[in-house]
Amino acid sequence: MSAIAPTLIPVLGDQLSHNLASLRGASPSNTVVLMMEVWDEATYVKHHKQKIVLIFSAMRHFAAELRKAGFDVDYVALDDPDNAGTFTGEVARAIERHNPKAIHIVEASEWRVQQAIEEWPDKFDCPIEVLGDDRFLCTPSEFRDWAEGRKALTMEHFYREMRRKTGLLIDNQGRPVGGEWNYDKDNREPPKGTMNAPSPPKFSPDAITTDVIRLVADTFDDHFGNLDQFDWPVTHEEAEQAADAFFAERIEKFGPYQDAMVHGSDDLYHSMLSTSINCGLLDPMDLCRRAEEAYTEGRAPLNSVEGFVRQIIGWREYVRGFYWRFMPDLATDNAMNAHRPLPEFFWTGDTDMRCLSDCIRSTHNNAHAHHIQRLMVLGNFCLLAGINPQDVQDWYLAVYADAFEWVELPNVAGMILYADGGKLATKPYAASGNYINKMSDYCKECRYKVTVKTGEDACPFNPLYWHFMDRHREQLSNNHRIGRIFATWDRMGEEKQREYINSADTFLASLTPASSGWARSTS
Repeated sequence: MSAIAPTLIPVLGDQLSHNLASLRGASPSNTVVLMMEVWDEATYVKHHKQKIVLIFSAMRHFAAELRKAGFDVDYVALDDPDNAGTFTGEVARAIERHNPKAIHIVEASEWRVQQAIEEWPDKFDCPIEVLGDDRFLCTPSEFRDWAEGRKALTMEHFYREMRRKTGLLIDNQGRPVGGEWNYDKDNREPPKGTMNAPSPPKFSPDAITTDVIRLVADTFDDHFGNLDQFDWPVTHEEAEQAADAFFAERIEKFGPYQDAMVHGSDDLYHSMLSTSINCGLLDPMDLCRRAEEAYTEGRAPLNSVEGFVRQIIGWREYVRGFYWRFMPDLATDNAMNAHRPLPEFFWTGDTDMRCLSDCIRSTHNNAHAHHIQRLMVLGNFCLLAGINPQDVQDWYLAVYADAFEWVELPNVAGMILYADGGKLATKPYAASGNYINKMSDYCKECRYKVTVKTGEDACPFNPLYWHFMDRHREQLSNNHRIGRIFATWDRMGEEKQREYINSADTFLASLTPASSGWARSTS
């Protein structure tokens, strides 16, 4: 123990940034950095094995970097026999070891963790200072102020304010570069052949990661996913290499093909940087500046660069603000009254629906599926089938390496399931098989026929779409974006309507509910 009482700085698993507010200006000579692998965080949902490896390995590498910089790092490994299993328990043990003069911690990204932190002043006889997470552009209170009094929390309006705030893609007259704020209309190209996009770099496990892989394989053998090929970046250096490759090889076509899907091609032109951003290994604003530079230097078109920037300072910042604005109620919202249990095939991939099977395969093998697969294949199915929001939220949170609740929950409850009743999305993102057929090659070799609308050979998305619209007619008929759909339904006549409803009912009755214990422990 130091002669002078140190400041204790807990650093959480998604705070692996050297410019973290609590570390900036901290003197290694009188600081103890506390890092904790705890059971509660690994198991509050049964996270994908690769996700646990990614976070624990990145934490261990970050601890090594801090030690190299001269910091005293108190690192609690998961298999430490005295591990208390919770952040609060480990902070209590660290206080006993170090007798700190104060604790400085950056606010947590997740509601339940922040609630625990806010109890620390009553639990510990030590001054606690909770710092804002200024790695984000917009604080929760700023978002709340922006949202106050608005009839609709339209992301596009928020995004434009972030553009003005940062100056990204803004000309010297204060206008959007190119004359438009949003080039999404240019970013909806279907796939052309197999695409042959350059593969993102893969990173072989070093000794630290190999040790973590062994720990996770032994400790979490009943969790979803495999560890046969773990190749995520786990250090700042590796994450920067991944970013370099994206800006050099894939950003040019990222925009046009960001909604495209190709069977067996899991990455296409996507950046694959979200895990590194969400853990803190990459600075999101730095990435946006690099994207802007790619445009100004003529290496990438404006629609690709604007789409990338919008995902980060628009959508990412927006869902974070939305999460804090509507928690904790957001976690239990169920405006569509959906109560069907998640099907077993979401865990096994055992379905004849080729699109779903491929997305689940990628999810199982890589802890990844790109955003349109999550929204318009997996999410669309859950919406149309009326799957219980808590089941869907647990699944998305568990299976994706980049999923932290602050980003996962608004996307699932709001964007995918419309469970929030339309606070986030202006309409439910419901679609028949036609959308998937247009934007992918999935339907060509599927056992079901996308051109068949009803019956046992019909693509299940077709009858499920009309089943969803019919059962929610009262709720959706006045929605200005989709209300006209019901005129099409009415023109079909009762016999055709009955065929759709019966086909959907038959398919839904065939679904096997997932057994308990997949997403959350039953013990």
